[in-house]
Amino acid sequence: MIAAALVTGAGGGLGRAVTLALAKRGCAVVALDINGTAAQETADEAGSGLVTPLTMDLTAPGAPELAVVEAIAASGGLDIVVNNAGFGIGEAFLEMTEASWDRTLALNLKAVALICAAAGRHMKEKGTGRIVNVTSPASRMALPNYLAYAASKAGVDSVTRAAAVALAPFGVRVNSIAPGMMDTAMQRITERQLAAVEGRTDTAAFLAERTARIPIGRRTDVDTVANMIVWLALDAPDDMTAERLNVSGGLDRD
Repeated sequence: MIAAALVTGAGGGLGRAVTLALAKRGCAVVALDINGTAAQETADEAGSGLVTPLTMDLTAPGAPELAVVEAIAASGGLDIVVNNAGFGIGEAFLEMTEASWDRTLALNLKAVALICAAAGRHMKEKGTGRIVNVTSPASRMALPNYLAYAASKAGVDSVTRAAAVALAPFGVRVNSIAPGMMDTAMQRITERQLAAVEGRTDTAAFLAERTARIPIGRRTDVDTVANMIVWLALDAPDDMTAERLNVSGGLDRD
């Protein structure tokens, strides 16, 4: 039986890597992204007919629930959800804006919670399902110039634990993964913003300093993290739930 999956933020970076890895394992995947062209490119790269692109802004009213409805319609069911879509902006603590908080929390936190609930209702009826939420070491760090993002990921940790407990009696397992620093478009944009906030003009030196904070001395990559997400979605033992896997090279060491 083919497992049906929904991956959000699937147009590039980690989301694309997860989509391709799940399709390689024979899953039918709905690849959701706000950028329709990018979602289509992910489907084209899979080249197996197993990936269906879906264009949607998860911050729009009713969009998280609609995403689940569309995913079920496309595949005839839903066994796996990977909540990967995210947004972050580097801005000085004393210059934070309401708009940045609204966008960050709407996508990184509210959409994740509502997708967990909508998918959970379907999975409850099936008596099985796996949900994987992408969190971050930022959720446990003091990051005054990246506060909305860090706070949103702390919220994701809370949602993961609550959803895991709520859905455990129905055979649904909910876990999260914290990737740490990866070479993605979002990471590059954010680090340029943080460098600007700190008045750093030598971006290369700034990046090297950030990398040096990682205990193993290097950044991870999307394929490594994607493989761990696939493990949680397909291979992890059934009694593993409400857990957080840190794939951050020791950056998340507390």
